[in-house]
Amino acid sequence: MKVQIFVPCFIDQLYPDVAFNMVKVLEKAGCMVSYNTNQTCCGQPAFNAGFHDESKEVCSKFLADFETAEYIVAPSASCVGFVKNYYKQLFGNSPQKVLAEKTGAKIYEFSDFLVNILQQDDFGAKFEGKATYHDSCAALRECNIKTEPRRLLSKVGGLELVEMNDVETCCGFGGTFAVKFEPISIAMGDQKITNANATGADYLISTDMSCLMHIDGCAKHHSKKIKVVHLADVLASGW
Repeated sequence: MKVQIFVPCFIDQLYPDVAFNMVKVLEKAGCMVSYNTNQTCCGQPAFNAGFHDESKEVCSKFLADFETAEYIVAPSASCVGFVKNYYKQLFGNSPQKVLAEKTGAKIYEFSDFLVNILQQDDFGAKFEGKATYHDSCAALRECNIKTEPRRLLSKVGGLELVEMNDVETCCGFGGTFAVKFEPISIAMGDQKITNANATGADYLISTDMSCLMHIDGCAKHHSKKIKVVHLADVLASGW
């Protein structure tokens, strides 16, 4: 199966190992992985900030860059959810409407693609420790992802997964929300850390590095020892 990967801006700039580990797992699953070096942003930051015309320019480039892809896989439900759900809104009355719909139908978040398209959930990963899982808002509400990451983590050797209270509550990041409403964002992040620490977990895992980046910042501010790890990093461990 031929797969093109989309690497979100913040992963490209700050957490490139997440992308490399995603490729590692996809290749072990039997995929032929390619990376279009022309790709940039999905357009979500500008859209969320209210700059819809500027966002549309970026989104148009995304459509062109991935027009020939059979499948697009990304390690971020936030970006995937935006392409799936909001491109149709942006291009609803334009010649690119059909292409936007086709692109939205062939882009997948990493865990969704592994479990529901490739129908694989065991990659021989080993990751020693106790962990809890954070459902990102985008994964849960925009991509309908709930069981897939947990199914994958259940097959990881040495990993004990425990659920935290209010697991489906937002961590407070929300992109520009964290900038515009900093006190509320921090309070939500602190609550998420409190719930995660109450489980006794050493690690907090999620599909979205944006959430993990925010949670990690809040944890370090309070000198909490819980470590954040992207799902791709866990699945690529031990082999």
